[in-house]
Amino acid sequence: MVDLIEKKRDGQELSTEEIQFIINGYTDGSIPDYQVSALTMAIFFKGMTEKERADLTMAMVKSGDQIDLSKIEGIKVDKHSTGGVGDTTTLVLGPLVAAVGVPVAKMSGRGLGHTGGTIDKLEAVSGFHVEIDNEEFIQLVNKNKIAVIGQSGNLTPADKKLYALRDVTATVDSIPLIASSIMSKKIAAGADAIVLDVKTGAGAFMKTLDDSRELAKAMVQIGNNVGRNTMAVISDMSQPLGFAIGNALEVQEAIDTLKGEGPEDLTELCLTLGSHMVYLAKKAETLKEARALLEGAIKDGSALESFKVFLSSQGGDASVVDDVTKLPQAKFKIELEAKEDGYVSEIVADEIGTAAMLLGAGRATKESQIDLAVGLVLRKKIGDKVQKGDSLLTIHSNFEDVSEVKDILYSNIRLAKDAIEAPVLIHEEITE
Repeated sequence: MVDLIEKKRDGQELSTEEIQFIINGYTDGSIPDYQVSALTMAIFFKGMTEKERADLTMAMVKSGDQIDLSKIEGIKVDKHSTGGVGDTTTLVLGPLVAAVGVPVAKMSGRGLGHTGGTIDKLEAVSGFHVEIDNEEFIQLVNKNKIAVIGQSGNLTPADKKLYALRDVTATVDSIPLIASSIMSKKIAAGADAIVLDVKTGAGAFMKTLDDSRELAKAMVQIGNNVGRNTMAVISDMSQPLGFAIGNALEVQEAIDTLKGEGPEDLTELCLTLGSHMVYLAKKAETLKEARALLEGAIKDGSALESFKVFLSSQGGDASVVDDVTKLPQAKFKIELEAKEDGYVSEIVADEIGTAAMLLGAGRATKESQIDLAVGLVLRKKIGDKVQKGDSLLTIHSNFEDVSEVKDILYSNIRLAKDAIEAPVLIHEEITE
């Protein structure tokens, strides 16, 4: 191991066998933390070649269980988002692409941070559960084209161990290590093709377009190098996506979007990502044709019907789709009123997320209990004109005194005197 640390320290390429040796040894405990710490720091400074990144990804895939989706008919396309605030895309995309015949076999987690993960959000629907065995999961996808299951306990254990180490050794921000970490989980989950939604801006992990582009390219290269058809969309997260931030509130927004009545930015992003999923699943000859199929599914109601079938087949009360008041409701709805006239110039996404978490919409620690009813609903976005007294957003809370939350919100929704242009939503699409 000392020789391998030295080799990487000097900027040389590690072989497939050497990377496999490191990951096996670290997973079984025969290589200690302090040596892997030294290696990750060497990687942080010296980087990794395209081949090394693919080898590291596959070594982590092989460190634990791999989900076999071969019994599911068709090309299985997975979608991964690098996270953000108000990111409701999975709730819309799953039923939407399933409605046009693309199998969505989704493995999702619970959230840590601003709001819940996809599973937490879906559990805002009474009765919905993800505790199904693999056989039932596969049957449901074959029958309905969509099912969601919780993450397997032994998926990429090497990645879990390595991530915890990077977290305490200041080596999280390494593109090769981020890219291989994300891609190892997607590949172990059994997808044939992968569409990545890489966020950029204030509310994203990658704050600059250059860094987001570098990460997107690294992940697309890894996917394609290990035989998974992979592409990425770089989308804006300088302000929250859509209007809703919070679990039940995001489910309601997903329902609106599947009806064709959702926020413009969320709808556009879902149609863009969905078009690539449909295209990679070979359900359309071109992206334009794929998009037309998805728009048709929203228009004719089949996307909404797909969501109902999905909810009820996993124990959920599908009648919430027609009556959203059956979703958990907060006791108090408090308007945040503008203190002056102007134009919204900035909505600092991650700080808005923090405000939602203080209400109980997310988890500060793994032990935190989520309140599925609470959150925020934006009334204005960047570029919108505002008059004094207009509502900037609605606070959905189960406690009356929200002064601390209001302070955070006022500090992070900024107004300017002059008109501001709305940010570009989709910066670029990367296919190779």
